[in-house]
Amino acid sequence: MKRRKKPRAGKARERYPVERSGIYPYLARFVEWSGSRGYSPRTTALRAIHIGSFIRWCDERGIDRPQDVTRPILERYRRHLYHYRKENGEPLSFATQQQRLVPLRSFFRWLARENYLLSNPASELELPRVHRRLPLYVPSREEIERVMAQTLLHGEKGIRDRAILETLYSTGIRRAELVALKLYDLDIPQGALLVRQGKGMKDRYVPLGSRAIHWIRRYLDEVRPELVIEPDPGYVYLHEFGEPFEKNRLSDLVKKYWRAAGVDRPGSCHLFRHAMATQMLENGADIRHIQAILGHSQLSTTEIYTHVTIGMLKQVHARTHPAEQPRARSPHETTDPGREALSASLAADAVDEEEGPTPAT
Repeated sequence: MKRRKKPRAGKARERYPVERSGIYPYLARFVEWSGSRGYSPRTTALRAIHIGSFIRWCDERGIDRPQDVTRPILERYRRHLYHYRKENGEPLSFATQQQRLVPLRSFFRWLARENYLLSNPASELELPRVHRRLPLYVPSREEIERVMAQTLLHGEKGIRDRAILETLYSTGIRRAELVALKLYDLDIPQGALLVRQGKGMKDRYVPLGSRAIHWIRRYLDEVRPELVIEPDPGYVYLHEFGEPFEKNRLSDLVKKYWRAAGVDRPGSCHLFRHAMATQMLENGADIRHIQAILGHSQLSTTEIYTHVTIGMLKQVHARTHPAEQPRARSPHETTDPGREALSASLAADAVDEEEGPTPAT
């Protein structure tokens, strides 16, 4: 397999340095505190990013100390997020707005608890309501198979890509969970893999199907040894540069196969998760088993998939709804044309009687 030269990193987009603000030292201490309390690096990094955005917004308005932040100012920032428009003109979703406000509540709660503030201005900050939405699109089994078939066109690289797609489809793991997968997390003899510190920093075992195992073995035996650059990082899936995949690079790879199969839908890696959960439910799997595989802490999160199995619901509807059933004939009914003609004549007479006699002309 030929390796391409690693592209140079583009120049980072210049942003206002948060360090200039008088609020920044408090943010640095809060980030350090979050790490010491066992929060995941991803959670800590997201807190720093979203609180940093708030600090830049405050600086533009001359607010340079956390003591100057009041509840009305936080409400103004909440409205700012509501009216903000991205480069394509679209607003921020309510989920994104909530994601940016939650770290602020944690930050100001910490400031008050550490006695940097006399009171917490964010204690009654209301978050946007996020309604649980159904997946916009769930691929069919036929579409999944078309996507899988596209990998056959790419030689050794296609073997690796097929193993990636089969892992996503068989296990329903998240994109970040697949990227972090290590060799010692695979238990091929037992047909399972271990997701370490998934969402919520929780571990879970996930079944691995026989077809996925076949392609993973082929990848490990035939392709991965050609990609490894010593010292071996131990990640299962490596790209052409011998490094583990980054999340965006993996999304681009999977999206390419969806488009090649004629499916141009948002979601890429997550589409396999939706497909796995929905199709297993349609085939009779218990929803609590699906919950365990997906790693949902609450059953209500998994229950969205019970609302998208419309094919099964249509079958039940057609089989049981009274309006869809053929009306049973009475023993006295017959298909005798003479009887049907007489019945039609009597019905016409009844209508004439209700409307009254026709005036003579």
